[in-house]
Amino acid sequence: MIRGLPVNRILNKLKSSLSFNTIGSTVFLLLIFGAVISAVSLINFTNVYKEAYAVSSFHMADTATTLVNGDHIDEYLAGGEVDEYQLSQRRLDLYCEKICVSLLYVIKVDRSDYGSFVSVFNSVNNTVDSTSYTRWELGFERSTTNEEYAQKYEALYNRESQYETIYRKKVSSGVHPHITIMVPVKNSDGDVVAILCMQRPMSEINAARKNYLASIIVFVVLVAVLTSVSSFFYMRSRFLKPIRKVSSEATRFARENTKGKNLGKISRFKELSDLADSIDTMETDMVNYMENLTAVTAEKQRINTELSLANRIQAAMMPHVFPPFPDRAEFEIYASMDPAKEVGGDFYDFFLIDDDHLGMVIADVSGKGVPAALFMMASKIILQSCAMLGGSPAEILTKTNEAICSNNQEEMFVTVWLGILEISTGKLTAANAGHEYPVVRKAGGCFELFKDRHGFVIGGMPGSKYREYEIQMEPGAKLFLYTDGVPEATDADKHLFGTERMIDALNEDPEAEPEQVLRNVRKAVDSFVKDAEQFDDLTMLCLEYKGK
Repeated sequence: MIRGLPVNRILNKLKSSLSFNTIGSTVFLLLIFGAVISAVSLINFTNVYKEAYAVSSFHMADTATTLVNGDHIDEYLAGGEVDEYQLSQRRLDLYCEKICVSLLYVIKVDRSDYGSFVSVFNSVNNTVDSTSYTRWELGFERSTTNEEYAQKYEALYNRESQYETIYRKKVSSGVHPHITIMVPVKNSDGDVVAILCMQRPMSEINAARKNYLASIIVFVVLVAVLTSVSSFFYMRSRFLKPIRKVSSEATRFARENTKGKNLGKISRFKELSDLADSIDTMETDMVNYMENLTAVTAEKQRINTELSLANRIQAAMMPHVFPPFPDRAEFEIYASMDPAKEVGGDFYDFFLIDDDHLGMVIADVSGKGVPAALFMMASKIILQSCAMLGGSPAEILTKTNEAICSNNQEEMFVTVWLGILEISTGKLTAANAGHEYPVVRKAGGCFELFKDRHGFVIGGMPGSKYREYEIQMEPGAKLFLYTDGVPEATDADKHLFGTERMIDALNEDPEAEPEQVLRNVRKAVDSFVKDAEQFDDLTMLCLEYKGK
């Protein structure tokens, strides 16, 4: 019994209900259709994702070949070029860890029958997929796994393909499903001298398939539910009490003077439909202005909310906890960025490359607002990634420029000053890509401009090369970096703050801690511009070297 009614009576009533039967049939057909669409979509998604996964893996492996000198493969196997070999192995180990792959190895294949090979480089990262691989030593000999591998080795050596791919879906002891990408290693003459292989877990593909299938199932269920509910309300609005709806809406509008939901064609009878249309038209004409005003206000509020969120995201990407390295007494560093708009194109960064090297960056993207902010975030990620892979400042800027120029359809650019401080000695190695001159204060002295030699801006032209220089930082020395928003700050009469005023502000208290140094400069800028609008981002960084 349910509320005094027999269950059989309730079931019979549902079976005879037009709404129930219509909705039930609709839901059943939707589920059948959804199952077919889900199966087809999952197959297509898997094929497309696998192809994209293979292409991205190829680019990762192809990048790794730049870490190997193809001219010295035979010398490595003969025991020569030890220092270069060890450096390349370390770089491959670091790259293997950074891109999260299980194996990254270089082999020289016996080209007489492609039935065996010797190991040149071998990097293992068992933490990626809980595998149990062991590193092959230099010169380790092994037979080719099977004929499929031999054919692919031959195709690469004969330049019949850019890369080869092998999928392994079976699981064995210590080995999980993975994809192996093979790319040729060439010497300076363009001859293929070895093959670089990268083994990447397929767990990402499986996870993507599961997520995609779950999304389809949820979508089908939601569509079925929404269709059921909409069908129910449609039946009610079509056949149940249309006159009452007209009366209720007319009464409500007379009382509230606010537009309600359009009645539309609520009945098959012309008289009722015409009456409903007349009420809808009247409501639309009377509240049209109010609705337009409300829509404009809501859109403005939405834009402001999104820009505020973008500002918080951008600020969170840069170091903002000070002191950033409380356990390092050898130096003190502080930085700040104040965007001219809700989001800016300036950025700063500092990070420990290793225990004895501190990387510092300050940069200024061309343009303003959201486009500059997006380009800034991309540039920051690329620059830091190149820096963490190792290399001198000039090499890092060169790699960053090539990466940005390769996909810079909007032709934006960024000025960059990059320095690497050797903490134990105080030696600062730096390179400048079209950025402002740094300001240096020797121990016990005053702040002075250091007019370094500029290279071309990052993103401006592929193939640009950059030169680096050294500054010896003694204990007590300071380095001040800034963007053009500081010297180009403008007062109400369009006068520039200028470099001289900036130097004077720095020397107001040259012994001050880095945070106070930045406060002194910002105070001087604010005092100069007064109530004038800030037209450019204002970014500063100060380092004090204290030594051991």
